[in-house]
Amino acid sequence: MATLDLDWEDVRDQLRLWREDNTRHSEEVIDMWTYCLKHYKHKLGDERWMVEEQVVIAGLDCFRLDVAEPCLISINEQFPGSLRVRKLKAMRLEALERFDEAIDIYDSIIRQDETNSTARKRKVAVLRGQGKIPEAIRELTEYLKKFMSDGEAWQELCDLYLKEGDYSKAAFCMEELILTNPHNHLFYTRYAEIKYTQGGLENMEMARSYFSQAVKLNPNNMRALYGLFLSCTHVASSSKSTVQKKKETQRLAAWALKEIEERYSKCRTNTMEGTNIFETFGSLSLTDKA
Repeated sequence: MATLDLDWEDVRDQLRLWREDNTRHSEEVIDMWTYCLKHYKHKLGDERWMVEEQVVIAGLDCFRLDVAEPCLISINEQFPGSLRVRKLKAMRLEALERFDEAIDIYDSIIRQDETNSTARKRKVAVLRGQGKIPEAIRELTEYLKKFMSDGEAWQELCDLYLKEGDYSKAAFCMEELILTNPHNHLFYTRYAEIKYTQGGLENMEMARSYFSQAVKLNPNNMRALYGLFLSCTHVASSSKSTVQKKKETQRLAAWALKEIEERYSKCRTNTMEGTNIFETFGSLSLTDKA
């Protein structure tokens, strides 16, 4: 394994980099710990505990309890009663599908520290995993009263409302995201899709406007282009639309369709060129390739 060839300091630095970037790389973390850094943990100083916490989370991600549990025991002996250790214990219970016990621990953490965002979000994740969508919505709504700028939480709440078929509240969540991220074309696209799903001329016109803005922000957004074409088609075919509005909308629909066709034509051309290349390589013998 390549990990065996790494110096323990290089492994330490790599794990540190992943922590700073807030990225998991769980399988790599487990390998680096098991085949290298585990044997040099006494050289890590105080950083050892952050590394072991990282290993616990990686082990739970991959359901490698044989890796996670020894590190969790070690951390618990060093920091008995710590909120972070209790969170790790709850995550272990999640991995074992002992969800009610995990929620009990998260509740105890929240009672002790109402600003503990991690425990609140983990509780929402557990409730969603159990299919308790209304309860998850309630918990996430309470969370957002305290952490209103958490974009990921607004996206999660939008997903939960969509699962419940509550499109108006899902649209409200996307409005909040657009207010804080006015240049994110994906948010405009999703908001437009929700309005399109709601139906009715007013919502279709709203969808058309937001699909248009998404395309303006990112001309390569095919989902927005296609949504623009469909919403324009609906508005133009509505008996409630004025003659002038129908003409304008039909022109916009024709433009969107033209853009879609051009992009698919370019994609087909590139694909055919790629196929020809593969056919050329495929005709070579093993000797030629070598």
